[in-house]
Order: sequence, then structure tokens, then C-alpha cells
Amino acid sequence: MMFRQTLFLVALSSILLTSSAFAPSQSIGRSAATRQQSESSNTGPLRAAATETPLALPFTDLTGKVAFIAGVGDSTGYGWAIAKALADAGATIIVGTWPPILKIFEMGLKKGSFDEDSKLSHGRTMVIDKVYPLDAVFDGPDDVPDDIKENKRYAGLDGYTISEVAKAIEADYGKIDIVVHSLANGPEVTKPLLETSRKGYLAASSASAYSFVSLVQQFGPIMNEGASALSLTYIASEKVIPGYGGGMSSAKAQLESDTKTLAFEAGRKYGMRVNTISAGPLKSRAASAIGKEKGKKSFIEYAVDYAKANAPMAQDLYSDDVGNSGLFLCSPMARSVTGVTLYVDNGLNCMGMALDSQAMQME
Repeated sequence: MMFRQTLFLVALSSILLTSSAFAPSQSIGRSAATRQQSESSNTGPLRAAATETPLALPFTDLTGKVAFIAGVGDSTGYGWAIAKALADAGATIIVGTWPPILKIFEMGLKKGSFDEDSKLSHGRTMVIDKVYPLDAVFDGPDDVPDDIKENKRYAGLDGYTISEVAKAIEADYGKIDIVVHSLANGPEVTKPLLETSRKGYLAASSASAYSFVSLVQQFGPIMNEGASALSLTYIASEKVIPGYGGGMSSAKAQLESDTKTLAFEAGRKYGMRVNTISAGPLKSRAASAIGKEKGKKSFIEYAVDYAKANAPMAQDLYSDDVGNSGLFLCSPMARSVTGVTLYVDNGLNCMGMALDSQAMQME
């Protein structure tokens, strides 16, 4: 009898872990609606029940939690996908947007430009509770140079440094629970490392790596115990990716190393978990901006095609594949997971040989 009860519990646990929050997506940015339609077409009694109630509760129930996603400026990137996954689990979503694109983003939200990409499960829609201007290369107001203060793209804005945003969020929401770093910028990203200037290299490190350190520094005091900080990295941190230059590969390596140290320090000081996701290539707006020669594919198009041809899972990678992994790492299900670099890239990180290489072709 005990054996049968054990089998039943194992089977029940398996069902719980197959909730719609972890189902694979079918389309970039619009996967939640597609998942819902796909699930509703399965009329079996078990599957029908799965679409009515979030089965993984309370493990992924984030009702009452507040999540700040830094680096959201449109609906095409991984930051937006993580925000959606957290919202689907009940979290209140607030975001930080780079000042030069803040008005465009807010206008898009107001006009409903992102409505289709905001659809969640069960007919719900993600609501961004508040948008804060955020320039993550500045820790405090004294760091902002005059040319930025006088820049017309920053006109009328203040309080956009990391420490100021943290204070504003504390005033608005009290202590929060999740911080997501979806920021990366390298002004010389199209240059090989051998041609990268010191200024360009340090700028990439500042915007893409130290900004996460600063976020944890400034947000740690306003986060509840058991809170989670999450960043996004890339396989270029440990392997050569031609075309991803300007010190960006170095910045990602820093980010992964800092994740481990921050996990220890913030864990002991604030009871916070710190992790990073090494995400596969996605043709987001930001990634599409990386150099493209006339008549040739862009860097990100090459990266996406290469990944699909050579990864163990020969399938498309969608933004919400990373979103769902972010949900896991930020939820109570991962309460003992910290200091981790989680690969979400269809397994490409495992490969040491390119399957589509000419050297691999049969004669």
C-alpha cells in the first residue's frame, strides 16, 4: 500500500511540474496566447483541467510580489519575456527604461502597440504598474556629467541613476522581491577586441557588468529576505563568438564571475539569491542593431542560424523559453539555487564541433 501511495505522489508531482507556465512557446513575443489556444485544443480531461487552474501553485505563485525589470524598452527582448512570465504568476511589474527611449516606450504602451505581446494565460493581460527612467551607467546624481544633464534626450528627467531609482521604488512600493538586469551595451561592439579602445572596453564593462553589481548594491537594502536578483549573459563569455566585440565578451565573463561573488555576499547580507541566464541568440530589436554589412545577414541572424543548425535541440529558441526559466529562478521553486549560470540555448553550450561545418560533410 505504501508503495502505491509513493507512486501516486510521484505521478502527482510530475503533473504539477507540467503547468502552462513551463510549456514551450510557439511564437516569439506572442507565445502566451498561442500556448493558451494550443492547450484549449486538447480536450482530454487531464489537459482540460490544466488550462483552468495554475497547477504549480503555490510554488510559482508570486501574488503580492513586486518585480523590477531594468532594461525594458520594447516587447522583443528577454527582459519583456521575463516580465510576462512573472506577471503570469501574479507579480506586480515595474520597469526601468533608458531615458533616450523612455517617451517612445511610454507612447507605445499608451497607444496599445504592445497589447498583443502583453497577453498572458487565461485571457489576462500584463500591466506594467510603473515605468521609471533608468540610466544604469550612473550610480548616483554626482556621477552624471554635464553633457548628459544638458542632452535634449534627458530633458525634463531627473532621478534616473540607480540609487535614485531604488529610493523612488522604496517610496512607491516599500520593499520588493525581484530585480532583473536586462541591460547590455557596448559602443564598439562591432570592433574586434584587437581594435577596441580602452574607452569602449570600459564602457561595455560599465553598462553590461558593473551595472548589475550596482543594482544589487542599491536594491539589496530594499528587498525582502528570500528575494532574487537575475541577469542575462551570453556564451561569448567563455567561447569565441566572432562579431561580438568591443569588450562585450569580457563584460559577460565579468557578469558571470560577479554572479558567484554576489550570491555569497548578498546571500549572507540580505538573504538574496543571485543568478544569471546564459541565453541563446534572439533576434530582438537590440540584437538586430549589432553591425550588418550591406547585402549580408546581420550578426544576430548568423548567430540564430548557427545555433539552430548546431545545437542538440534543433528547434527555434523563443523569448519566453528564457522567460519561463527566469520565472523558475525567481520563484520559491528555486529557493536553494544561487550563484548559477543557467544555459537556456537549446544545449548549444555543450557543443565543441559545428555540425554544419564543411569539414563535417561527407564526401
